[in-house]
Amino acid sequence: MIQLAQNGDREALGRLLERYGPYLRVLAARQVGGRLARRLDGSDIVQQTFLEAQRDFGRFRGTTGPEVIGWLTRILDHNVAGAIRDHALAAKRAVGREESVAGGSDGSAAWPPEPASGRSSPSQRAMAGEQAAFLARALEALPEEQREAVRLRHLEGWPLAQIAEHLGRSPVAAASLIKRGLQALRDQLASYQ
Repeated sequence: MIQLAQNGDREALGRLLERYGPYLRVLAARQVGGRLARRLDGSDIVQQTFLEAQRDFGRFRGTTGPEVIGWLTRILDHNVAGAIRDHALAAKRAVGREESVAGGSDGSAAWPPEPASGRSSPSQRAMAGEQAAFLARALEALPEEQREAVRLRHLEGWPLAQIAEHLGRSPVAAASLIKRGLQALRDQLASYQ
């Protein structure tokens, strides 16, 4: 598919980019979390990333999936940094000046978000990116409430009580959503192998 896209097949390029959409949406949601998520939608940043990737694909020289992931991730990171600069650090609209409706902490992740720690080599990062893309596609295929419960628990690290409150469920019901979501995720990941 990469070669078709490099030969000018726009449909192949669209399919190639969409293949990595779930992974990029997970990355964007994670990087735009907390208070900034009120102002920015990670999907908008992913869409901007796709537009730039389509525009600049003629300059892409990679030949493998991990190289595509690395390239797209760099574009996404650049777009997230721009969004943070434009929306969070502008003095008049600084997110840090906002107060939650309750007047206290909103339980969001630390601000600013910590950068992802690097692996020891570019090839290891690329392999991890490919595996994360598989995981993101499997996660996106879950029913919405299961996906949200699993994401909050295992990607964001929220405690069960906070997830239950966020979803408007009892802690037992939230735990059940997480359990069913993890089982469905395991089943989907097994089908990818």
